[in-house]
Amino acid sequence: MYDLSPALDEAVDPGTNLLVTGPPLTGKRALTLDILASGTENGDGSIFVTTKDSATRVLDEFDDRSVYEDRPVAVVDCVTRQRGVGDARDDNRVKYTSSPVDMTGIGIKLSEFLQTFYADQRVERNRIGVHSLSTLLMYSNLQTVFRFLHVFTGRIQSVDGLGLFCIDSTVHDDRTLNTLKQLFDGIITTSEDAPPTVRL
Repeated sequence: MYDLSPALDEAVDPGTNLLVTGPPLTGKRALTLDILASGTENGDGSIFVTTKDSATRVLDEFDDRSVYEDRPVAVVDCVTRQRGVGDARDDNRVKYTSSPVDMTGIGIKLSEFLQTFYADQRVERNRIGVHSLSTLLMYSNLQTVFRFLHVFTGRIQSVDGLGLFCIDSTVHDDRTLNTLKQLFDGIITTSEDAPPTVRL
């Protein structure tokens, strides 16, 4: 079982994918990082796919939660190359895709990290966070994102991982949200004035 951090007091089976949904600025990203970091404390691998912030910023925030120096913690960064900032070369902690449009690249980089964690560090439990699906939907149509997520969630399921996928609930129409919800085993909902809730 995977514990969903002290904040949620809930555990889920390996191979579970959860949609983390709520209005902007209600702490979806912070909650996802909390759940990943609490796993790191127990020896789980953590992979964070970021379509909004640089890997540097994500790792800084991760560091506030958990010391990850010698731990299997990695970031797939989909923004730095698109912004043309600095020399973005892959290493054992960060892999870059050209932009959030490159969903094939995102899938490949995730698989590379999972493979490395398993082969080199014998890590069999992995937590994967994606922030955010709203960015992917800005660049690509619903059908493309759905197909990508179908493969991506399937990959997490096949390695008995835990997947957490953030989306801004107020930015998309009901059809989009209902279509995407079909791919998930449960939903974590964040709101402005109440603690997050889990529905499996």
